[in-house]
Amino acid sequence: MKRIATALSLALLLAFSAQTAWAQTLQTVKQRGQLICGANGTLAGFGLPDPQGNWTGFDVDFCRAIAAAIFNDPSKVKFVPLTAANRFTALQSGEVDVLSRNTTWTMSRDTTLGLDFAAVTFFDGQGFMVHKSLKVSSALELNGASVCVQQGTTTELNLADYFRSHQMALKTVTFATADEAIKAYDSGRCDSYTTDSSGLYGERLRLTSPNDNIVLPEIISKEPLSPAVRQGDDSWEDLVRWTHEAMLDAEEFGVTKSNVDEQLKSANPEIRRLLGVEGQFGQSLGLTNDWAYRIIKSIGNYGESFDRNVGENSPLKIARGLNALWTKGGLQYGLPVR
Repeated sequence: MKRIATALSLALLLAFSAQTAWAQTLQTVKQRGQLICGANGTLAGFGLPDPQGNWTGFDVDFCRAIAAAIFNDPSKVKFVPLTAANRFTALQSGEVDVLSRNTTWTMSRDTTLGLDFAAVTFFDGQGFMVHKSLKVSSALELNGASVCVQQGTTTELNLADYFRSHQMALKTVTFATADEAIKAYDSGRCDSYTTDSSGLYGERLRLTSPNDNIVLPEIISKEPLSPAVRQGDDSWEDLVRWTHEAMLDAEEFGVTKSNVDEQLKSANPEIRRLLGVEGQFGQSLGLTNDWAYRIIKSIGNYGESFDRNVGENSPLKIARGLNALWTKGGLQYGLPVR
């Protein structure tokens, strides 16, 4: 019996040691006084710095929301521009604390890279953009077409699968970066350019003559985009996940950046828990109980971030579609704070 108890104690000690060895991200971020966020750097609407170095975008907002929850200051973020090729290595090595860079959550990435995906912040799907001069209105008319694509991405694999399944000839032209791929397409080197549908609208704005190009209607894949963290730090993953959930819940409850102070007086128990008026929910995240209030006061709710960066109030004007709340026919469904 004593031997069993000793073995059990040793197992618990080893498990605790392993957990504490990894569960350092929030502590490191607090000590540093800054969140380091891996972002895109070239994609309008999602992650793009202006000439003065000011970053904006949907994925950028998410990192600012995390910083607001931790520091009550959304500016305490350093953005590191990452390519599709180096994004996972940067996260694995600890160069960045979180990856918020239009990254698809797949089984192989979830199970083989030592990473965890926290939440689907954007339901996307791959599409095609073509020159109007090609005179096609469907991806099924691209038999024999040359297609510019970024290598080392799910996009490249989906492209091959789509043409193969429809028995169409394909001329793939690959590039190391999305920037190189879109420039090649713009120069006329390819008939079509493919990436996530959301990205097509952003890249279209960068073309020499945006109106000479159209996005075809077909969506050929499921691309659930999610922020990622290193595996083994469950507390940090929780914080990242609940940042998204808080923004969704706020939209559902009608709590906005402009009315959040007034909502502190709400009699709705769900709103009171969300904003930290009741309960001790921030403590379990290693944060103050007004963590969600901080996010909403600084960034706004999910819908506000979506609209100003990629939606109706942005140049991209992407419809909410699958990213509408579940109460409005979409897939975004905030988990309860209770």
